[in-house]
Amino acid sequence: MKALIVDDERHVREAIRMLVDWNTYGIGTILEAQDAKTAIDLIEQERPQIIFTDMMMPGIMGSELLAWIQQHAPRTKTIVISGHDDFDFVRKTVMYGGVDYILKPIDPEQLNEAVSKAVASRKQDDEGSEQEQRKSIEINQLKPVYWNKMLTHLLEDPSYYSSIDETLQTEFGMPGGSLPCRIAVLATDTINANIRSKFARSEDLLYFSLLNICNEFVRTHNQGVAFRHDHGDIVVILWKQTERAAALLDTMNNGIQQAFGSRLEFGVGSERLVPAGFKQSYHEAILVLRQRNMRAARPRISCYDPSENPRQPTVHLSEYEDRLLLAIRSGREKVIKDAVQLWINQVEAMSYINMEQLELWRHELGVIKARWLKELFGDLSISLTLPSESAFFIVPLDPDGCLSIKQWGVELEEGLLRLSQLWTEHKRQDEHIIFDIVKYVDSHYADDLTLQNIAERFYLSREYISRKFKQQFQENLSDYIERIRMDKAKLLLMNPQYRIVQIAELVGYKDEKYFSKVFKKQEGVSPNEYRKKLK
Repeated sequence: MKALIVDDERHVREAIRMLVDWNTYGIGTILEAQDAKTAIDLIEQERPQIIFTDMMMPGIMGSELLAWIQQHAPRTKTIVISGHDDFDFVRKTVMYGGVDYILKPIDPEQLNEAVSKAVASRKQDDEGSEQEQRKSIEINQLKPVYWNKMLTHLLEDPSYYSSIDETLQTEFGMPGGSLPCRIAVLATDTINANIRSKFARSEDLLYFSLLNICNEFVRTHNQGVAFRHDHGDIVVILWKQTERAAALLDTMNNGIQQAFGSRLEFGVGSERLVPAGFKQSYHEAILVLRQRNMRAARPRISCYDPSENPRQPTVHLSEYEDRLLLAIRSGREKVIKDAVQLWINQVEAMSYINMEQLELWRHELGVIKARWLKELFGDLSISLTLPSESAFFIVPLDPDGCLSIKQWGVELEEGLLRLSQLWTEHKRQDEHIIFDIVKYVDSHYADDLTLQNIAERFYLSREYISRKFKQQFQENLSDYIERIRMDKAKLLLMNPQYRIVQIAELVGYKDEKYFSKVFKKQEGVSPNEYRKKLK
């Protein structure tokens, strides 16, 4: 914090320097001026928070300096130190926001009390200013979110318009009354890959930049507003010169090209009347984008035409599910490539593929993938690092924004190959872990072996171990444990030194009677009868 002492008498300035406990108040810089003109220059350069000033000085009077400070540095706190007990001076001190009026000779206690009050008042102002700044920043950050929500609601429910029409007029300059409107939607699904790579770490920044460009064109003359729909689309609402919507969007696209090096696609709904027209025109714009033929070069601005509704026979990915799964199970790259190529050949034969078709295939593959994972990996409880959805279904575009089916086939092959490799590794580990369990049982048969204990030791589910053990050895794990224990018991029964109760404990049974019961069930005779037979 800085303080400025203004007085034409040097000894007064020195007295103030000596009497104030600067460190206590956090004041590290003390400046001096012998007249008001010098003080004004210092105030403009140094911006002190506290100013001590005399009222009677050569040239500009102290009261005039107070008036200047109030106008040019209103947050600065002033303390008047004067040799004149003049009511008019006191009145002007209060008028211009002075903290205190102290008479010479200076009372140290009174001076420090005034400084304390001035510093506290300035800190309170600073905190209030910081809070206001933070509040302003928060409001500015929340404002776009608020408008996105509000305008999204407007498109979905036209009756909402009556409650915000005045706000739209005030905020965006939208004319009142029943007027034509038109909705355009920017196609984010065909944004150039180079643009996406530049914003790979922050997709929100990409959308923020695009919105700024769009609003720069439509809000300059209050022609409309651009916002981000809750579904993620960038939507442009137009309410002026709607008949020239295509031309305006084309100009906007030029701005996007200058900023990003590539033009984007817009779907435009037909001209409709506010407010019902908002929803109608928006859904028309969405329909235009969904019906674009991704196999052909397209205009960057596509307007809704009710006569255009192309319907083409579709090919279902599910028809190739079994062949693709067999290829994955084979673990062979060529078999997988051949299976994918059969599917790609069918797609290549289609001259018309729109976004609806692509979304259908994406959905089909999602369902198929879920079935594959269940069939290949079962209900294995440990985590599996599986290929992401994009590894199975990436729809690459060429520089013209058309679907690159060849590259799509390559991406699909890579995704299925990774899944096949993971399944092969998983299968190999399956076999190893079951044999590890067998080894563990063979060496720990005398312990308290339960399926739960084994599952916890090997970090597997009980159901998984039971199923895999049965598949591998055609025998339940519990039966295998009993058989191993009985085989060991028969060997021990050959030694007459061991009593039956000892043998039971040595093979894992604490209860001799239960051991005898299990032995008889397995061998058809009791342990004693078996021993007599051996003799």
